[in-house]
Amino acid sequence: MEEPKTLQQAILYFADSDRCIAYLANSRWPDGVAVCPTCGRRDVSYVAKRRLWQCKSRHPKCQFSIKVGTIFEDSPISLSKWLAAMWMIANCKNGISSWEIHRALKVTQKTAWFMLHRIRLAMKDEPTEKIGLAAPVEIDESFVGGRIKNMHKSKRPKAQSAKGGKEKAIVLGMLERGGPVRTRVIVDRVKTTIDPLITAHVAEGARIITDEFQVYSHLSTQYIHDVINHAEAYVRGHIHTNGMENFWSLLKRGLNGTYVSVEPFHLSRYVEEQVFRYNNRATTDNPLNDADRFALVVSQIVGRRITYAELTGKTAARPF
Repeated sequence: MEEPKTLQQAILYFADSDRCIAYLANSRWPDGVAVCPTCGRRDVSYVAKRRLWQCKSRHPKCQFSIKVGTIFEDSPISLSKWLAAMWMIANCKNGISSWEIHRALKVTQKTAWFMLHRIRLAMKDEPTEKIGLAAPVEIDESFVGGRIKNMHKSKRPKAQSAKGGKEKAIVLGMLERGGPVRTRVIVDRVKTTIDPLITAHVAEGARIITDEFQVYSHLSTQYIHDVINHAEAYVRGHIHTNGMENFWSLLKRGLNGTYVSVEPFHLSRYVEEQVFRYNNRATTDNPLNDADRFALVVSQIVGRRITYAELTGKTAARPF
């Protein structure tokens, strides 16, 4: 049976447990040699009846499943449900809510919420190269939070008195035109917060385009800096931040329409989810399809794990 290209094909393909294991094993060990996640031995043997690998060294977890060392570890949920959820979140343009997963896969809403956050961890990008070498970089920040008209009347006076979105979360975005977007959730909009992030992600000497916000005029690194004053116009030739505005529109469409309410504590993972889909969207130069995006998420599941206690803030999240 050929590998799936659509959601319907994926559901049928991954209904077989052995096929799920084979697909994940091929992604995890492309050379066909399984490796013990505990000691690193490469001569482990597969026990087909138990769907486990057996390491020849004696140590804790000398028998391990395909889930060990991945976002699936210690999960009783079947791989068929995990992979279906991964396909949907990787390819639904506006995201997919835990309630939709709950209804579609017949798991509890709490379980679906936990599954989606673990998948978002696999979608997180860890770029090593700076942007701005090939095209101008649009830089902008956006406020994320509820509308005052939708708040309880007891909370409206405080929100109405807050200037500059003080009661909202802030996300900084940097978009290379025709290329990737980089984002970070930030605590404020001061130079000491924004400057290091731009320096870390944008190559020195690059052309950057921002609005008239005064912090950008005092960047420590030397850039070719163009400014568009939104009080006068939104476009002046090539000087605009419409690409970044488009990303904010996609992000907020998912947050407001699909997820409805997002706690600031979890916001970074929802932003990373949208960044993944945006950076792996189908373009003329990058003709990715649904199967490609799904395969990319699967390739990033190893070495990334978050427990429910870490997710809910009861214990500190581990680095990966």
